[in-house]
Amino acid sequence: MGLPLHEIACLVDGRLCGATDLEITGAATIATARSGEITLADSTKLAPQLLRSQAAAVIVPEGFEPAGIPFITVSDVHEAFAKVVRHFRPQMQHRHIGVSHAANISLSARIAPDVEVDPGANIGDHVEIGAGCVIHSGVCILDGCRIGEGVTIFPNAVLYENTLVGNRVIIHAGAVIGAYGFGYSLAGDRHKLGAQLGYVEIEDDVEVGACTAIDRGTYGPTLIGQGTKIDNHVQIAHNCRIGKHNLICAHVGIAGSATTGDYVVIAGQVGIRDHTHIGERAALGAQCGVMNDIAAGQRVLGSPAIEEKEEYRILAAMFKLPDMRKKLIDLERKLAALTGSEVQHSKDAA
Repeated sequence: MGLPLHEIACLVDGRLCGATDLEITGAATIATARSGEITLADSTKLAPQLLRSQAAAVIVPEGFEPAGIPFITVSDVHEAFAKVVRHFRPQMQHRHIGVSHAANISLSARIAPDVEVDPGANIGDHVEIGAGCVIHSGVCILDGCRIGEGVTIFPNAVLYENTLVGNRVIIHAGAVIGAYGFGYSLAGDRHKLGAQLGYVEIEDDVEVGACTAIDRGTYGPTLIGQGTKIDNHVQIAHNCRIGKHNLICAHVGIAGSATTGDYVVIAGQVGIRDHTHIGERAALGAQCGVMNDIAAGQRVLGSPAIEEKEEYRILAAMFKLPDMRKKLIDLERKLAALTGSEVQHSKDAA
């Protein structure tokens, strides 16, 4: 159902400028908005795109007054727009079925009364699951795992034995927690798998992305600190200790026994070698190759990773190399003409 623009302004506690009775039928981004829909623009830099958009109205931050379109000014554009999206596309209500008879649950498992276990889930011996958890279809929780309260585990995630999960954790589909670490020694002419006697401990309020793998420790835990958010397709190897409130983006690979401080940001496709430490509040740019420890608060780029400003200087120089090469060849020719000598450079430099 549509909603008049003045009611949307009330919904988001914003200030309306424009047609108050304009009927809004939906919400979409600038690029995809159709006639009758409201969009958002969180920066004045989006003004040109807004002019090309078919949107009927827009939500903007304070100080941005776009021309030619009704707008609602708010203090937090994304929070306000999320309210509007939820109005037009409310989340589906999860149908509470309790513990399904089609789930495979060990008799020794202890499950709180208000837990949801969907059909096809497998829960092993001596597993403990706290109040308010939702275990989706296809989830496999092996023996001895302990799961706190308010945890959601999406379809086909696997928790190997003795995994510890804190409260309010989200584990997305296809994640594998507690697989064997990649630890081998050469015995004769064969690679021999080392001890795999540890486990994984995930603290409160952690989110683990889809298809992410966190390997068990060799003897003790691989630890994921409180509040850390891990994106999809991340590999965290055995014995790693990840600090609190880290942000780890997609396609990151962290080798064994690496550690991070609190509030570290690791951008996409970063590779971190074993036994290195990333200091508190450090930031690793996309596609970094980290070979040595990173100091607290340091920002690094490149492979091998170096201080951000130094990498920018190197990149700036690299972009100038073709022009510098031409100038060098020209200088060689002028020098040769003055001295009567032959120019010495490769054929492809001509």
